[in-house]
Amino acid sequence: QVQLVESGGGLVQPGGSLILSCVASGFSFRWYTMSWYRQAPGKERELVAVITSAGGNPNYADSVKGRFTISRDNAKNTVYLQMNSLKPEDTAVYYCKADWSNLRLVYWGRGTQVTVSS
Repeated sequence: QVQLVESGGGLVQPGGSLILSCVASGFSFRWYTMSWYRQAPGKERELVAVITSAGGNPNYADSVKGRFTISRDNAKNTVYLQMNSLKPEDTAVYYCKADWSNLRLVYWGRGTQVTVSS
C-alpha cells in the first residue's frame, strides 16, 4: 500500500523554525520527484518546494525562497522541509507529493498543520 506520512507540524511563533518530514512506503521512492505543497483555508493548494529524484536542483516558491530548504534521504525514503523565519502567512496544511509524471503516478500525503502565530 502506497503511503506518504507527514509529520513535524505544529504551532510556532513568528520567526521560529520547524522541520517537516514525509516518510514514503509502498513505492520506489528514489525514482520520484518529491515536493511540498501547502494549502491555507479558502485558498488553492500551492507548490512550496520541489526536489528531483537525485536530490539536485531544488526549487522554491518565491514566498519561501531563502527561508525553506527541501532535502531528501533516499535511504530513509524521506523528504524534509526545513522551515526557518516562519511568518503568519506560512500557516497552512503542508502536504508532500511524490510524482513520476512520465508514468502518471502521483501520490499525496494526508498533510500536517503548520500554524505560525504569536
